[in-house]
Amino acid sequence: MIALKNISKTFNAGKPNEVKALGKLSLEIHEGEFVVIVGSNGSGKTTLLNLVAGTILPDTGTISIAGNNATKLTDYQRSKWIARIFQNPLSGTAADLSILDNFRLAALRTKSKGLTIGKNENFKALVREKIAALGMGLEDKTEQPIGTLSGGQRQALTLLMSVMDECKILLLDEPTAALDPRSAENVICTADALIKQYSLTAILVTHNLKDAANYGTRIIQMGEGEILKDIAAKEKAKLKQAELFEWFG
Repeated sequence: MIALKNISKTFNAGKPNEVKALGKLSLEIHEGEFVVIVGSNGSGKTTLLNLVAGTILPDTGTISIAGNNATKLTDYQRSKWIARIFQNPLSGTAADLSILDNFRLAALRTKSKGLTIGKNENFKALVREKIAALGMGLEDKTEQPIGTLSGGQRQALTLLMSVMDECKILLLDEPTAALDPRSAENVICTADALIKQYSLTAILVTHNLKDAANYGTRIIQMGEGEILKDIAAKEKAKLKQAELFEWFG
């Protein structure tokens, strides 16, 4: 589903503040895998996610997505395959629009825009049903501006919106880092459920070692722009949180 071959990325090349973020990295992620990426600050994990998303382009190497050469495609060109959840809950929604309007925009993410009926009764019922499944009591507040909600509520709704349109790959960029523990647990559980329900290929970048141990089918540790460990499903199932802490000892 996702293949990176000999990818390198350097920021501010030739300047005093030059940073070699990735060096000749190769990685293959198969369809339906839920890969968790951990690593210290500056290890290259966010750069890797940005390269998959198309937010930045590689200096060398190739990127293949769903069998297509995506090396030079930008993020909006990759949106037909990829949905992304950011660390900041404010980044994934239009604050001044209602919950329902945000869901309508999400449903049209990859479609051609034209004159059509936007929010008919069937669509409203569908949105209410999906939101009700969260158990947050927001299904009766769909006309409320989404900017009035808490970060945890917005992040959970953003996850639902990510699968309103066709989506094969879900990128989770530290989605719980800005949330309180209870909201964080709700968001990561929601993400896990959606990944399983829609058979998504997913990448989670996180500093939360508890989530790294409890979620995903594969775990990768990065350091200084390289892959240090790559633990597949069977071995990961036996991995304890304490062992993860030892990786950073």
